[in-house]
Amino acid sequence: MRRSLLALLVVAVCPSSAAAAPVLVLGPHGHVSSRNDPFLSGPALTPAPAPGARTSFAGVRPGVHSGVRPGVRSGVRPGVRPALARAAGGNGGAAPDRGSQRAGRGKARPNAKARKRPRRAAVTVPGVLARLQRTGAIGQAAYRSYRASWYAALNAERRLSGSRKTELGAVTENVHAIAVANQLTASRLPALFATVDRNRQWWTTGPLLSYGQRVEFAGSQLVWQFYPGQGIQLQVLGTFGKANGLYTAGAADYPQLLALLSQMIPLAAKRGGSLTWEYYFKFDGGSPPWTSAMSQATGIDSLTRAYQATKNPYYLQLAGRALPIFSVAPPVGVNVRTPRGIRFLQYSFARRTSIINAFLQTLIGLHDYATVSGDPRAEQLFAAGDREAQWELPGFDTGAWSLYQPGVEDSLSYHQLVTGFLQQLCKMTATPLYCSTASHFQTYEVTAPTLAQLTLRGRTRKVTNLRFRLSKYSRVGIIVSQGSSTRFATSADFPYGTQSFSVPALRQAGDYSLVLTARDLAGNFTRITGTLSISG
Repeated sequence: MRRSLLALLVVAVCPSSAAAAPVLVLGPHGHVSSRNDPFLSGPALTPAPAPGARTSFAGVRPGVHSGVRPGVRSGVRPGVRPALARAAGGNGGAAPDRGSQRAGRGKARPNAKARKRPRRAAVTVPGVLARLQRTGAIGQAAYRSYRASWYAALNAERRLSGSRKTELGAVTENVHAIAVANQLTASRLPALFATVDRNRQWWTTGPLLSYGQRVEFAGSQLVWQFYPGQGIQLQVLGTFGKANGLYTAGAADYPQLLALLSQMIPLAAKRGGSLTWEYYFKFDGGSPPWTSAMSQATGIDSLTRAYQATKNPYYLQLAGRALPIFSVAPPVGVNVRTPRGIRFLQYSFARRTSIINAFLQTLIGLHDYATVSGDPRAEQLFAAGDREAQWELPGFDTGAWSLYQPGVEDSLSYHQLVTGFLQQLCKMTATPLYCSTASHFQTYEVTAPTLAQLTLRGRTRKVTNLRFRLSKYSRVGIIVSQGSSTRFATSADFPYGTQSFSVPALRQAGDYSLVLTARDLAGNFTRITGTLSISG
């Protein structure tokens, strides 16, 4: 994002060039205000792919308010009310737990088969909380607080309808699924139940939201984001990016930076021997909990900057505790070893996904921490990642534009984002490849796309597949005319490479005039003319 992937990181890279972004703030009694936050920027925070990338939020298409039908929940039998199922019936709500039996339902008389094979007790969130309390993982007060929060959310969900019910239900379903997967650990409870509470607050008192809308709550510095069909989720990367922006702004904003970190630090979980800030929603085939090298590195960077602002070693120690996840393989960690070094993953569940801007930003965070702390682990991780990034980087340069991931071009905002990261790495390391690639990418922003007509002939009364070659993602227009009469005209968006228009059947043989135009994402324009010969 400077705008797109990670909105806030652009503020950290280039704060003076970033425009303030609108945020909805929910106050007491459902009062909502909109303000421009100077430390937030861009239309969406990561995770969010460039246009054209294949990504879904629990099956919801980007731009669709809610693709999940109200009342439909995975793992819940038709006719079973979802909230009740999650409270008392595990995966499908098929069997009441002992608490519901004591509440007046009684014990079902077992048949002969059941006596031979006792049914395993269903997993429920309250049941897991009780076990954590019994084993001493959480205290009695925490147990009561989390249990009350859970039932308050389920009760609110039952009273809601439509999209509000869908969004809050998706959040409670995610927590239930984490419990069933035996992943509802004590260290995850603060972040998970903060998510439950904030969603209950928003969907019972706040307005409906558009895709990707960022929200905050009065009295809190944390950044949340709306993912249709998944409710509002803590935007880890966005929140830490905001922290970096506060540091960059200067000493007057350091108190706000420290307040943000004081709210964010307790939300880290224990994962792979590391202090890790996780995501707790379904994304692009990944199930929660998962993490991202980019958000984790930005968190380490934020803690490093807090140390620089205060000289308090506590922040540097926390940054060091957040480092081990970079040495752990997926799906727990984000470390993929290669013949050259290490690729750091944007998504811990997507081992084969390579997103270059995320990789570069991860290196920036590791480099900042290594430089300030002198931690040899961070130095080694940066060196291994740097070797791999330099090997991969040429493959993300098409000669006319940058790629988001192999085969998928960047949007304009992502192109500008990755250019900024390359400039920063150039300044940090003086690596020729980073410097030259950044220069290339800057040039592409002011260079017109190139077009070449490939199809020169067609047949009468048959559709002509008119092929052309395009250098970068553009809006391409076509006009086919004969004399002063236009026979066909249209336009469409195309990625780079060989593309085509289907020209409707032309009845008369002869030569037709052809005009092709292209306007790229930065507004650069080109126009070519040619001839299409149609024979009988």
